[in-house]
Amino acid sequence: MKGLRILVVRRDNIGDLLCTTPLIDTLRAHYPHAQIDALVNSYNAPILAGNPALNTIHIYTKGKHRAEGRSRFGVFFDTARLIWKMRQQRYDLIILPGQAIKNARKYAKWIMSSHSKVIGFIDPKQARQDPINVGVDPAPYRARHEAEKCQALLTTLNITDSPGPMRVFPDPAISAQARLCLSQAGIAANGRLIGLHISARRPKQRWPAENFIALAHALHALDPASGFVLFWSPGAGDNPQHPGDDEKAETIMQGCRDLPLVPLPTHRLEELIGGLSLVDSLICSDGGAMHLAAALGKPVVSLFGDSVAAHWHPWAVPHVVMQADSRDVRDISPEQLSQAHHALMSQADVAAATSVG
Repeated sequence: MKGLRILVVRRDNIGDLLCTTPLIDTLRAHYPHAQIDALVNSYNAPILAGNPALNTIHIYTKGKHRAEGRSRFGVFFDTARLIWKMRQQRYDLIILPGQAIKNARKYAKWIMSSHSKVIGFIDPKQARQDPINVGVDPAPYRARHEAEKCQALLTTLNITDSPGPMRVFPDPAISAQARLCLSQAGIAANGRLIGLHISARRPKQRWPAENFIALAHALHALDPASGFVLFWSPGAGDNPQHPGDDEKAETIMQGCRDLPLVPLPTHRLEELIGGLSLVDSLICSDGGAMHLAAALGKPVVSLFGDSVAAHWHPWAVPHVVMQADSRDVRDISPEQLSQAHHALMSQADVAAATSVG
């Protein structure tokens, strides 16, 4: 529909926004001539960089993400100016994926015009849930994947397509820099490159350093031509705001001195996207890196602790979910993980050979 103006508001974490990209692609497929914009925060904005389905990406900064030396008043002023600018767009549709959307509703209320249709999830027990004026009950989608749940909002527009894959677009210059690091480290270009992401926000998702060391050796024994890229969130573990895994990474690097392993700390989200674009597979805990790998089309073996695998597993890519009965990743052994990865990649090799044949 020409002239239609659509805004998607998603201010959550990395995985949440990635799970919204199939919805954005579906909107573009159904409304090829519409203006489709997104409102995101400065932390997750790189996920949408270069996305051809979007016209404009509006970015604001949360107070906790402000740069050093920048005042909260400055952040508030810039956000207010952005909201005023967006309000002039007079959006016809404002879509609020996700259920924990209190602040997203607040932004929608500030941006919407009198004619705006605001689509989001509602609690049927509540009479008014302004500014949402077209609501969807989330109950039927609690056991479904987040990508499917987001897509359900489009049924209000008579769109019933199944969600496609997630998508993210690496910066070519950043990917080239990561490739140079691998080349300088002497990683063979013809061997399988396995990514190991060792950081996790939730305590029960954190796999110990000694397990990663044992895993890398087990994987290399199964495939001596393989090489490894070690990803982690840089910083000290006792940093109250942004705890990092420098010490854990150092322990793993010392324990893997005999293996072809390249450390690739990622200070920025763009660096993580660029690095992951080069690996052939990823082993990690449930989290943003897992969803990024899926959005890049990589096979994934994921460690799940106390999160819900049915709702958050890698979407639309070959994958294996490992989850112990205890819901603690520490109870998953390196041997279990190495065998799961080997089986997954063997299946991928067979599928690739069949496709070529």
